[in-house]
Amino acid sequence: MELALRLLILLCGITGLLTGVWSKPAQEKKENCCPKGWLQLDCRCYLYQEKGRQFADAESICNILGGNLASVHSPLEYAVVLELIKQSSDSTVDVWLGLHEAIENDAYFWTDGSDVDYTAFNGDNDPGDCIEIEFDDDLWDNDSCTDENRFVCARDADQCKH
Repeated sequence: MELALRLLILLCGITGLLTGVWSKPAQEKKENCCPKGWLQLDCRCYLYQEKGRQFADAESICNILGGNLASVHSPLEYAVVLELIKQSSDSTVDVWLGLHEAIENDAYFWTDGSDVDYTAFNGDNDPGDCIEIEFDDDLWDNDSCTDENRFVCARDADQCKH
């Protein structure tokens, strides 16, 4: 009798544990997602803007879209940005990135506040405070921030439910 009582208690305990597992709703899988029209690489989204703007205006547009002018932190990330440009209607134009000089020369900052841990400067930078990708060599060069260039925005991917 004592054995039967112990087995009954054990069975009730196991049933209770299993019921708790089975009664929980299935967790929805979350994936990183970019807004429609943006290209995703890992947890970042990228969007090429065809209309030329001054550097500050381009940054403002990217802010409105939930991001900043693109910061680049690896050769792979840079390849994605270059591919976006090459797929545009006119890839023979200079393009703003979010890198700009501070008060002193050669002290650079990304508009999103991230560290400058990757660069692709050409050997003969022109004077200027803002950084563009030159179409003729795909390398970075200084330019006047008041020039109008096309630009690439970047933002973090959203968490989407699927």
